[in-house]
This record gives sequence, structure tokens and C-alpha cells, in this order.
Amino acid sequence: MPIRQVPEYPDQAALAAMEGKVARFPPLVFAGECERLKAGLADAAAGRAFVLQGGDCAESFADFNTNAIRDTFKVLLQMAVVLTFGAGTPVVKLGRMAGQFAKPRSSDSETVDGVTLPSYRGDIINGAAFTPEARNPDPQRMEFAYLQSASTLNLLRAFATGGFADLHQVHRWNLEFVNRSPLADQYEGLARRIDETLGFMAACGMNSDNAPQIRETAFYTSHESLLLPYEEALTRESSTHHRTYACSAHFLWIGDRTRQADGAHVEFLRGVANPIGMKVGPSMEAADLLRLIEILNPANEPGRLTLISRMGAAKVAEKLAPLVRAVEGAGRKVVWLCDPMHGNTTTQAGYKTRDFTAIMDEVRGFFDVLRGEGATPGGVHVEMTGRNVTECTGGAHGLTAADLGENYATFCDPRLNAEQSLELAFLIAEELKAQRPVHALARAAQ
Repeated sequence: MPIRQVPEYPDQAALAAMEGKVARFPPLVFAGECERLKAGLADAAAGRAFVLQGGDCAESFADFNTNAIRDTFKVLLQMAVVLTFGAGTPVVKLGRMAGQFAKPRSSDSETVDGVTLPSYRGDIINGAAFTPEARNPDPQRMEFAYLQSASTLNLLRAFATGGFADLHQVHRWNLEFVNRSPLADQYEGLARRIDETLGFMAACGMNSDNAPQIRETAFYTSHESLLLPYEEALTRESSTHHRTYACSAHFLWIGDRTRQADGAHVEFLRGVANPIGMKVGPSMEAADLLRLIEILNPANEPGRLTLISRMGAAKVAEKLAPLVRAVEGAGRKVVWLCDPMHGNTTTQAGYKTRDFTAIMDEVRGFFDVLRGEGATPGGVHVEMTGRNVTECTGGAHGLTAADLGENYATFCDPRLNAEQSLELAFLIAEELKAQRPVHALARAAQ
């Protein structure tokens, strides 16, 4: 199959040897976990759950440490609690973590001061430093990416089941945020409702000691399925489910640059049983989308396919509506997620950034389109971090272009910081709360 966005490794023998080595490594995730995620996504497609997918634009070998993993996981938990109470439904938590190392590029090469070198494609492929040595694609990086992913997954599983995710603990973090936010009055009502609910549960005898649902949480990992030599090497046949799974993550998606119906990336994900996703940008046509859905989910299996809309705030109404209408008209069962990040990237004061208002405008536009076409808004997909970086403008604290240089830490795309991420969750919760009576009546009528 024709393949795009894959580097040319100068030493093919070394590449083959590394593929063989990775193929002997244990799987990072397991078939049963993937099937549980698929069931959660099926609930989201039916309006019985909401998906929160978030994490770094691209993970970095150099930034790998316990605090970075913990802080991003912590903010995702905080967002999930807020969304749970806003939507009145469970939240499926899906991190862009433990494998998001490869990035697509618009050009195969980069020129600086007359020197042309291969583009940086993510730490699993080459280095960001502008030197011939760093930019040379190196298959040895796949082994390091695997080991770092395994360590990250080990820590995430410990956090999810070891008490760190206790609902009371997460709520205390949220109360701290409400107290220091300029929008404290706006968020106080939801925080109070959460407080009252936890008090009621405790009065009924449900606490962290006797209810694992309060003490633990389910957390899944995801990344773009871009570097196919690595993905294929980690593909396994399940002895219990008798199907083939990509075992590098629970959920893999196809990017907007690699979604060709006759391409290698579509062909690879067509053959695995994981729940999978596909980015849907403004260039997508309805006929092409329906063809891709038929290829990727011919059995129309609920929870199998997630469509991640990334249109931009100015285009979401015009571009998304005909696609949703076509999918609904064809009776296709998909999960619709909103990625409000990639279509709203601009450059200010020499920094690539995203404005919080534009991000929220696209989220609202997404909800309006889905509601107008009789479809279910299934969730959001955001690039964010648990650190208080200054990479996106706006938000309650009013970051401006002049603030971007204070802590601009990304080596790829700009991310929402911890406070902007949680603020986004509060605003989406309000949107869900406003729509909940409408959806409840619609489901009752059905």
C-alpha cells in the first residue's frame, strides 16, 4: 500500500533488526482492556457516556519524569469529575500518553541558514536538534520509546488504582482551583453540587474503603498510529479473543494527512480489533468519509470507530454539518469527538499559539452542529499539560501574546495549561447541562 509520513531509514538492516526485537517484547496493553474501552466508547456513541481525550502534542524523551506524568493525569481526572457532574454520565478517560512520540510533518525537510536537513518527526524517529546526527532517522529510538511507554503505563496504572484517583481527593483539587480562579463565582455552584453528592454517598455508607468505584478509575492510552514499523512490530493475536490487536496503546487514530482509503495507515488499522479513531478536517468530503467508514468499520460495530472533528472555529458549522448529516443518514454508528486545537493555531509575537476563545467557540459550534443534525456529541480531544505553561492565550487569567514567552515549553504544538484545561471542562459541563434535558427527552421519545 502507498505510505505517507514515514521516514527513510538509511540503514534498512538495522531497521529490520529493531522490528524483530520489538516484536519479541511483551505487549503494552491487552485485548481485554481494549474491549472494555470499546464498550465505553459505544456508550458514548449512544449518549450514555462522554469521552475526554487529552495529553501532550508529542511526548519527549527528555521531559519524561514522574511529576510530568502525574500532573497531566491529575488534571485529566479533575476535568473528568467536572464533566461527570455536568453531563450526568460516566466519562471515558483517554490519555494522549505512553506512546505519542511520532508527529506528521508538512515537509520532509527543513532549511535553516541555507542548510537542509530532514524534518524532526518526533523522538521515536529522530532528534529535534538541527544537526545531521540528530535528524538522522534512527531505529534504535523505537526501543527507547517502548521502554518509556512501559514505564509510563506502569505509573498510570498505579495512579488509577492506588488511591491517587480517589474521588474525594480529586474534588479537593477542584475546590483549590475554584478558590483561585477569577471565575470562582461561576464555578462555585458545580463544586457545591459535587460536595453535596459526596456527602450523600457517605451518608448512604459508600466510601473509599468499601466502594472501589470511588477509590479507583479506568484510564486508557492512545496515540496517532503513524510509525507503522513500530506499530506492526507490536501487533499480537489474542489467545483469548482470537483477534489481532495493536498492543502499543488501547486506542490508535489516523491523522488527517494519512487517511487515504488506499493507503497503508488505513490498511493497517482496518486489520486490528482495537477501537480506532480518524481525524476529520475541513478537506474531508462526505462521500470519502462514508467510504472510509465502510473500510474501517464494515460491521458497523458500536464503539469501534471514533471520528475526531478538527475544523477550526470559523469552519465548524459549514464543514461539519454535511458530514454528520451523511453519516447519520447512512445509519453509521460512530463516536463524534471535537478536537478544537488543530484548526485554531496562529502565530503571535513569534510564537505558535491558540486562543482559548477560539477553542471554546469551536466546541460550542461542534455541539450546535451535532444537536442540529440529531447526532450525539461524544466528547472532546485536547492537547494539554498538567503544567502551568504559557502557550495558549486567553482563559480566566487573560494570558496575552506578551505572556507567551514566560513559560513556553512545548517543542511542538501549543497546549492548554492546567488551569485553562480545567476551565474548559467547567465550560463544557455547562454546555452539557444545558443540553441534557433535550437529549433526555429525545432518548425517551425513541
